[in-house]
Amino acid sequence: MEYKYLGKRIMREDSYERAIGKTQYTLDMERKDVLFAKLILSTKAHAKYSLDISEAVKVDGIVKIYTSKDVEHTNYYNSMEWFTGIQGKRDEKLINDVARFVGDRIGIVVGKSKDSVEKALAKIKVNYEELKAVVDLKDSIKDEFIIKNDTNLCYKKSIAYGDFEQSKKDADYIVKTSGSTQKIHHLAIEPHICLSEIDIFGNLIVWTPCQVAFAVQMHISRILDFPYNKVRVIKSNMGGSFGGKQQPILEPLSAFITLDLKKPIMLYMDRYDTLVGTVSRNPVQVDIETAVTKEGKILGRKIDAYVDGGAYDTNATSIVNAFMKKLFRLYEIPSQCAEGKSYYTNTIPGGAARAYGGPQSHAISELNIDDVARKLNMDPCELRLLNLAKPYQDDPTGGPNLGNAQVIECMKQGMERFDWYKRKENIYKKNTDRYAYGIGVAAATHGNGYKGAFPDFCNVEFTLFSDSTALVKISVHEQGCGTIASLTQIAAEALDLEPAKIRMTEADTLYTPYDAAGTQASRVTFVNGGAIKKAGEQLREKLIDTAVQLKNFDRKDVYTDNGKVFCKKTGESVDYSELVKFAEKNNFEAMTVYVHHEQEANPASFAVFFVEVKIDKYTGIVEITDSLAVHDIGQSVNPSLVEGQIYGGAHMSLGMALSEEIVYDEKGNVKTNSLSKYHILNSQDMPKIDILLIESEDESAPYGIKSVGEMSCVAPAPAVINAINNALGTNITNYPATPEKIIEAIVEKESSINN
Repeated sequence: MEYKYLGKRIMREDSYERAIGKTQYTLDMERKDVLFAKLILSTKAHAKYSLDISEAVKVDGIVKIYTSKDVEHTNYYNSMEWFTGIQGKRDEKLINDVARFVGDRIGIVVGKSKDSVEKALAKIKVNYEELKAVVDLKDSIKDEFIIKNDTNLCYKKSIAYGDFEQSKKDADYIVKTSGSTQKIHHLAIEPHICLSEIDIFGNLIVWTPCQVAFAVQMHISRILDFPYNKVRVIKSNMGGSFGGKQQPILEPLSAFITLDLKKPIMLYMDRYDTLVGTVSRNPVQVDIETAVTKEGKILGRKIDAYVDGGAYDTNATSIVNAFMKKLFRLYEIPSQCAEGKSYYTNTIPGGAARAYGGPQSHAISELNIDDVARKLNMDPCELRLLNLAKPYQDDPTGGPNLGNAQVIECMKQGMERFDWYKRKENIYKKNTDRYAYGIGVAAATHGNGYKGAFPDFCNVEFTLFSDSTALVKISVHEQGCGTIASLTQIAAEALDLEPAKIRMTEADTLYTPYDAAGTQASRVTFVNGGAIKKAGEQLREKLIDTAVQLKNFDRKDVYTDNGKVFCKKTGESVDYSELVKFAEKNNFEAMTVYVHHEQEANPASFAVFFVEVKIDKYTGIVEITDSLAVHDIGQSVNPSLVEGQIYGGAHMSLGMALSEEIVYDEKGNVKTNSLSKYHILNSQDMPKIDILLIESEDESAPYGIKSVGEMSCVAPAPAVINAINNALGTNITNYPATPEKIIEAIVEKESSINN
């Protein structure tokens, strides 16, 4: 469908200021008499401790040093709770009285300057009584040493349909794959930060880049027993999140200090603090067995997942559910059963991370699909085409219908664009004694919000003013990816007013309407965009009604065009601004609508990633020589922003495949505690990424729009591992495929051949 503003490459309003470094972030904000605060983080993985602050308090400018005794009166909490009707296992304090991982909060230093804070931190002595640490997931599963409660098992959940045992009997082959994914850091450019203060009316004001403002408000009120209606949370500019700022980490602590000292507090973290002391993507160990006929039809699949939850419950429950949910919406499989279990370890807690369970579930399941293809001597693309989900297929577990699923079209058009068959035929002709080439593919799916699982609604107030400018009050968060620009284009399309005349707010719990979930779960353009579409259309209808009243137009002949209402029959028009004035003067009302919106569906988004790799067999270094990302996007709001999301998502996923990993030694010390040791792909490492958008109308989505931001960081990783195995004839299944692992796999393969 052709739209006036949707699908257009409209430049973001804030592009220039961000590009030249003029944009102001939380740490740039200045307040009179502001105090700076920084956490004291444990250097032991599991220990009782005591703090010697005698020398630190003597440092000039130090105001106070908080210990666990200072927060004993506050409530326990779980930062993954994002709305008032949900309750997780609350097992954390603002300052924990036992250190449970390297990076755990054991104190806070507050001073008049960052310099004084840093000097005091260097003088604090921590006396540790070390306890047994369980660092490895496999050790935690054994339950030989219990680090919390009466078992290391935190949570388990099973989902199943059909008869898997019967499918095994009916199958010609059972193909098993075991593999693991690693802990990954979000690595946003901006480390975690929070500013809190008290205004002249005694209200607590919190400025934060956290993605869920109302959740921050909820946690602060409950943890600190402070009136809900006196907590104002304002979303400040965000220097990236990728899920790392989805849950409140610093905000309750900063609020606590502000209420205690009655001063503005800037609580900040540096890169080391963020790497070791926030949250990470949960690692998993996955065992899969697939029952398949010799023709390639998958009859059944069984998945067992073991999740490293980290030191606290934080994400250990939610991630199991999210991991399993995505396993049932990509392929059409008659019977499937999945069981997920999460366990405590003395490592950094897991937290929300881009695509939330999708990278882990597809990381191993897509390797298993290639294992099946090899067993059948079948092309991996053709095997997928035989089994991929079809349009309007039901979720077999009772979840929302998949909607107009176009993953088969993604695969078909991607194979043609990537010239799959020709590459497959010729790829090994490129090989030399030193270099091996291979191609790989992987498919993936993701959702569009929480519909079918949790409350997923939002509210929006849309106002048109007498100068024909408009204001959309909505509680969204710009994460740097163009959220505001995209939603403004949706508002422009709905109201039929150029985007430059529309202003979109970000979340402020005092004046923007309540949102049940915030900027998470790939819901923003889908749910918030749906609300804006509904409000804009209602406002446009109100304008048309007013025009009919003012000009006595025949309503059947009326239409709008870029800020005016026209009558086809007479050719006469009236500007929106005149209608606003008339409505206020004669109808005693503002040109405003308020909409409560709950999306009625949750169709699936899909992607297929194709890749070619070149591997140095002497060093194990992988070069990605070409790649193609194909996305079932529904309707692209702004192709430039969509492509930016796909590039960024691919960067994260390729890093997962090849290099990124938080590494611990046997005592729980973090070996990758700096950017010189935590290896991401640099700009020169990034390959050419061709992008193909499959646009199709999905009537269950606003303007057909579906998510892309999280979806984009799922399929590239397994596609790369499949390509490496294709090139070398290996069976690497543990992420990341570092040079060391590749050389080890090559040696193991050669050894098995020689023997």
